Amino acid sequence: MAVHMATGIAVPAREHDSDHQAPLQAPVETPSGCHAETVTEVEHYTDRLFRFRISRPASFRFRSGEFVMIGLPGTRPVFRAYSIASPSWDDTLEFYSIKVPAGPLTEYLQRVQPGDTIWMRRKATGTLVLDALLPGRNLWMFGTGTGIAPFASVIRDPESYEKFESLVLAHGCRLTAELAYGQQVVTATYSDPLVGDLATNRLKLIDATTRQPHARTGRLTTLLETGSLESIAGAPLDPATDRVMICGSMAMLRDMRDALESGGFTEGSNARPGTLVIEKAFVD
Repeated sequence: MAVHMATGIAVPAREHDSDHQAPLQAPVETPSGCHAETVTEVEHYTDRLFRFRISRPASFRFRSGEFVMIGLPGTRPVFRAYSIASPSWDDTLEFYSIKVPAGPLTEYLQRVQPGDTIWMRRKATGTLVLDALLPGRNLWMFGTGTGIAPFASVIRDPESYEKFESLVLAHGCRLTAELAYGQQVVTATYSDPLVGDLATNRLKLIDATTRQPHARTGRLTTLLETGSLESIAGAPLDPATDRVMICGSMAMLRDMRDALESGGFTEGSNARPGTLVIEKAFVD
């Protein structure tokens, strides 16, 4: 799979111009191993970012934080990994995407409308799940760009509040307009009938920009190094009590992991839980 965009736009994988192909044509039958689902909602935030929802197959199961391969109907279908932004209990599936000029998938995906068909592989997977973390007191989630998508799922899952006393979501983007999705999701979480009462006092959003004035400016890694994130959260990051999830650009993943591991955090997986997990599906 491809590398996350260096700008910090993280999910889905980068689509290269060399991958460009002619517009896809709808085939007669859905490929084996795929669901054919219907687009139910589309919202565009900027000329680079949009979200969409699709119907959910009755048989489809996933853990909050996992990703799935999706594509558009065609004779030569292109599939890309997309983190599921809706929680595991939702009856529809939400995705948050970049728009890549001449990309083999997003060139056409960004044009979808309610009623259109999306192909989705039958199995979800990923490492940004609660099962891959050891028990702890606080859950920190670091996401850049669309790397916030898996955390939009995690913060709306009741299990997150059963396992952790507090949740801190740190979201970094280039421009202030690119922070809108994260702000929208967190606001909706506060009023959610299932987790709203829990989230109101236990979920904190810390967002920042790198190329435009904002209340907080700088890369998340820099804000962590200077202590700004811990100051805003009101507590230091401690591997004895805190657990961390990371999803973002390759550079961000590398730098954040190095900083946290030097502070005593250890990377975990589904097979061997740790104090830190990273989504590697979008990195070569």
